Parts: sequence; structure tokens; C-alpha cells
Amino acid sequence: MPERKSARLVLEPAQRTALVNAQRRLLLRGGLSLGGLAMLTGCNLQDGDTFDKVLWAMSRWNDKVQAWLFRQDKLAPTYGASDITKPFPFNAFYPEYNVPDIDLSDYQLEVSGLVADKKAWTLENLRRLPQASQITRLICIEGWSAIGQWGGVPLKTFLQRIGADLTARYVGFKCADRYYSSIDMATALHPQTILALDFGGTPLPPDFGNPLRLRVPTKLGFKNPKHIMAIFVTNTYPGGYWEDQGYNWFSGI
Repeated sequence: MPERKSARLVLEPAQRTALVNAQRRLLLRGGLSLGGLAMLTGCNLQDGDTFDKVLWAMSRWNDKVQAWLFRQDKLAPTYGASDITKPFPFNAFYPEYNVPDIDLSDYQLEVSGLVADKKAWTLENLRRLPQASQITRLICIEGWSAIGQWGGVPLKTFLQRIGADLTARYVGFKCADRYYSSIDMATALHPQTILALDFGGTPLPPDFGNPLRLRVPTKLGFKNPKHIMAIFVTNTYPGGYWEDQGYNWFSGI
């Protein structure tokens, strides 16, 4: 085994830039300890495959730690009506003029996977289920946050109604804007996780995810998919739009 050198590592300018970019990527993926960052200085920064393997390993480790720390009885902070951010910011992976135009008159939510009842759901039928409302903070991975009011069906209620296997590992979402995401079952059953139909007391406008979006105040904003067209329950890791590009999958706050 090669002897470890105690001398300070000297980086070329290109390598130093690569390390800074790597640190930013790691922070975006859910954070990493200083010890973990120090470990990276031993990597060959010009070897992309090796470097990415380290990043993915740390991301998977981070997911496990966050899942272990997650508690279903711990609630995200709630706020009063006077705290609501106005105007509430638009956010997506595309410009506002590309928001999908969805015909609400024939909308049906598809259901599949480990569930007993796979019939599709209309908006009318979703509104017949017990509803909940919350004023919570959406925290974006880009560094901003905003407080809004969402109302809709608790996801736990919906999963129970369709006879979902509540011991399954994941709940996944497919959206009209080509976005897709997934969450762990423990988060899906959290009392503040809802399928939002309303924003600010009125039906969701296009900019904020009509006709249906996921609202998860215990996770970062990109884990709150909009324009949901399909829900599925599975034991196979479904990934996500940003997660498949390296963002931390659990992304709890």
C-alpha cells in the first residue's frame, strides 16, 4: 500500500476550479461534511468517472442518513396568512411561457403500481376526498424561499383509498411538463404531505402546477412536482428529473 504523504496538496488552477465546482455540486446534492470534502482532495480531479463515483457514493450515504433521521411526527413550521409571500415566485426548469396548457375538462389522474384500485381519478372525485390546508414555506435549492397557502388531499388519505401497499418503498410522479420525481413512503404518509388542488384558496393556476401538484414541506422545492398526471407505487427506485442529474434524492429539510 503506498505511503500517505503529509505534505500539503498543491492544485493546478484547472484542478482548483474543478474542486470548487465539485464543492458546489455536493452542496446542491444535500450537503457534505468537511471530512468528506477533505477526502476529495485525494481524488484525481481529471478522472471524471472516479470523481463521479465518489459523488454518487456520498449522495447515497446522505440519503440513508436523512431517511434515518426523518420522523413522521415532526412537522414543518406553519405560518399565518399575513406571512404569505406576495407575489409568490414562479419556479420551474423552463421559462414561464412554456407552462403546459392542460385541458382540465377531461383530466384524469392515472394510478398504477402496487395498488389495489387502478381506476383513474377526476378532479371532481379528488375534491370529494377529505381536504387539508396549510401555510408553509417552500425552500428552493437555489437559495430562496417563499411562504404560500396550499390545499388538497392528504397523500396518505389518497394512498389508503386506492389500496396502496403502504410497506412499499417509493411513490413516484409523472407530470405534463416532462418532469418526474419520487419520494419515500415514510414522507408520503407524513401528515403535511398533500396532493394540492388549490393555491391561495382557489384552484391551482397554471404557473403553480394546475391541476394537481405535490406539496411536501419537509423536502426541498424540487421534490414538489407540478402538473401531475400519474402516480405509481413501487419498490423499484424511480429516480427523478434532477435526481438523475446528481441532486440528492431524499433532500429533506
